[in-house]
Amino acid sequence: MTGKNKTITKQSDLAEIARLFLKLGIIGFGGPAAHIALMQQEVVTRRQWMGAQHFLDLVGATNLIPGPNSTEMTMHIGRERAGAKGLIVAGACFILPAVIITGLFAWLYKHYGQLPNVRPFIYGIKPAIIAIILSAVFPLAKQSLKTVQLTIIGLLALVLSFLNINEIYIIFGAGLIALLLATYKKQYNNSTYGIVPFLLQINTTTLLPAVTTNWKLFFVFLKIGAILYGSGYVLFAYIESELVANGILTHQQLTDAIAVGQFTPGPVFSAVTFIGYQINGITGAIVSTIAIFLPSFLFVALLNPLVKKMRSSTAFAAFLDGVNVASVAVIFAVCYVLAKDAITDWRSVLIGIVSLLLLFMKKINSAYIILGGAIAGYLLNLF
Repeated sequence: MTGKNKTITKQSDLAEIARLFLKLGIIGFGGPAAHIALMQQEVVTRRQWMGAQHFLDLVGATNLIPGPNSTEMTMHIGRERAGAKGLIVAGACFILPAVIITGLFAWLYKHYGQLPNVRPFIYGIKPAIIAIILSAVFPLAKQSLKTVQLTIIGLLALVLSFLNINEIYIIFGAGLIALLLATYKKQYNNSTYGIVPFLLQINTTTLLPAVTTNWKLFFVFLKIGAILYGSGYVLFAYIESELVANGILTHQQLTDAIAVGQFTPGPVFSAVTFIGYQINGITGAIVSTIAIFLPSFLFVALLNPLVKKMRSSTAFAAFLDGVNVASVAVIFAVCYVLAKDAITDWRSVLIGIVSLLLLFMKKINSAYIILGGAIAGYLLNLF
């Protein structure tokens, strides 16, 4: 292939990456578990950009670093498909729709003091999302449950998830147990890699009293993006301690930011755009958004080249297998929690069952499932 043809191919790949993740950024309701389910359907099943095992390895690796898991998965996929440019394009395109939509809600809230009523549509989207997660997590589970030992580790991880044990302890613990079992069987070599979580436990707002509001926002959200493991609710706990406790943000504004994060598509971290806008207008929104996502781009750029090396190392492959099966267990647990909130009456049950049947039997594109769920939710609530 000539240099010119390679350039055209790379540009074509970047354009395809941009189209895919802009679409997922627009239809990506339901949080990280739902986002990963959408990506599995698009990247593994439909486009076949990578095998199911490598996709699962990337999911597991993503759980080892701080930041929004599903956003980091987009970056991994982009990096695999088109190198460093692909990483940036995929991440930016997935984040952008959520940021624009959240920014619009932030402007409306700032000027009119209330949020629009989208409950009937979200009512129908939620059970459709549950169906999408289930349709994607079963192939991942089949891929991860390779041995009896991994099945036992997965079941233990699932039980611990239901007991509300912190997911990072479950995931790292599962990896270490799998590694110890492999060590006991003397099936490893000397090629191993270590991952040490990056921690930065400082109170940014008190150490930076003299800098401008935008710089305060930048350092607060840069720190949170660099150390945060777990769900969006953990994000809001950090914001509570960093901004609300210091009088920069009100409890009501935080509550409304949580609401925006729940009913807008894309990463829940985009709620930071809403918060930044309330504190310092458009520049506050831009600075806060860049800061919260910047560490993820850096972490994925450093981690992605190691994933295949981890798989080629017998010892670290065992660790990764344990991480993978625990990641699937956590997704199952999240799906159960979401289902308890989403499946509340006969209407939501009907939407969920129909969505699941369409996904398993007709292989309907998930975008149509989400759109159909929204329309069904609105129409069924008229009765």
